[in-house]
Amino acid sequence: MIETYYGWVQKKRKHGKLLFLDMRIPEFAGNNFQVVASESTLGKEKFESLKKVTQESVLKINGEIVENPRAPGGKEMHLLEYEILNLCKNYPLAKKEHSPETLVKLRHLALRGLTYQRMFLLREKVVSLFREAFREFGWHEVFPPILTQSACEGGATLFELNYFGKKAYLSQSAQLYLEAFIFSLGKVWSLTPSFRAEKSRSPKHLAEFWHLEAEGAFIDFDQILETQEKVIDYVLSNLLTDEKARFMIESLGGNLEYLNSIKIPFERITYDEAVKILSKKTNFQWGEDFGRDEERMLFESIGKPFFVTHYPTEIKAFYVKQCIDNPSLCYSADLIVDIGELTTGGQREDDVAKLVHRIKKEGFDPKDYEWYLDLRKYGSVPHSGFGLGIERFLMWLTNRHIRDTIPFPRSARYSEFI
Repeated sequence: MIETYYGWVQKKRKHGKLLFLDMRIPEFAGNNFQVVASESTLGKEKFESLKKVTQESVLKINGEIVENPRAPGGKEMHLLEYEILNLCKNYPLAKKEHSPETLVKLRHLALRGLTYQRMFLLREKVVSLFREAFREFGWHEVFPPILTQSACEGGATLFELNYFGKKAYLSQSAQLYLEAFIFSLGKVWSLTPSFRAEKSRSPKHLAEFWHLEAEGAFIDFDQILETQEKVIDYVLSNLLTDEKARFMIESLGGNLEYLNSIKIPFERITYDEAVKILSKKTNFQWGEDFGRDEERMLFESIGKPFFVTHYPTEIKAFYVKQCIDNPSLCYSADLIVDIGELTTGGQREDDVAKLVHRIKKEGFDPKDYEWYLDLRKYGSVPHSGFGLGIERFLMWLTNRHIRDTIPFPRSARYSEFI
């Protein structure tokens, strides 16, 4: 079969009177495409000219596609003719290794690499499967705003901006708006950018990330945990039965054996039980929130993904519902995996008086939440939800640093960006 393609030269190597080119061809994204050129076919002049092409030079190639199990993707082209469309000079990302800082600074070029191609193809597949899962389970996708005048996750991590002379913020979470949608559609979810002005330089935090969130009317605490299990199981099961997805996960560093071992339902332990586990290993005190070290120690004790439930009310946001039999605890849960927290969710406070009290206690002005309080004044219902960062989910699948899971990472560590 004779085909014509356009693409970029990645590598070249000469073997006798044969020249092998590894090319980046859009039709074969995720693998380099091997092109075999021979002097006898091209002629000496054209063959010598091809030997001079450099990394990232652009070619139009025409040739016969043949099966070759040793070639990337199992196919290669035996070149019949070519045209040099652009001869690249002094490409700054040569074939040598580069530091993470260099790869962030030159991310607009680094994106061309095979690692990033595979990560973004895997990301596309993961998002597609989440969308399928929610559709399968009867949830509706909605599109909440990014600009807001209300804090959702605490004022310390807000990115402030001027909105036509008024103070506004980039969204920390779509949750409050999703809670408005449930009165219209019942069970809703969204995928939006969220922004957190966190100064953390850890390998699992970003200042800008893609936030998958869900909220459902008439759903209680236990039901929202079950929803998370079903959705994650759907995505994971479909990834692990897809040959291309398995290849990308493994090539990026993921442990397929571990991922295959994950089964639902996930084990559940209370915050109190978690504190007892930690007290044997560290000086952790009741009422503190878990950090990276505590999450790691808990996972080492449990040995598989698990929910921590019923956190102290004081360390959770104002919208989390307090436990009926013990208001010092609330209906909140984190899903902990080997990299730490993967999801956070729980039941929302549906009593307007309690919500106003909590908002004031957090130091916020109830006037800024009038629209949110209206949701409780007019037809309030029990409801629950959860959130998951797409980048952290990819990090879990591949064991990569979180900066490798997003095209252009934004964080305190990488404060200078393109």
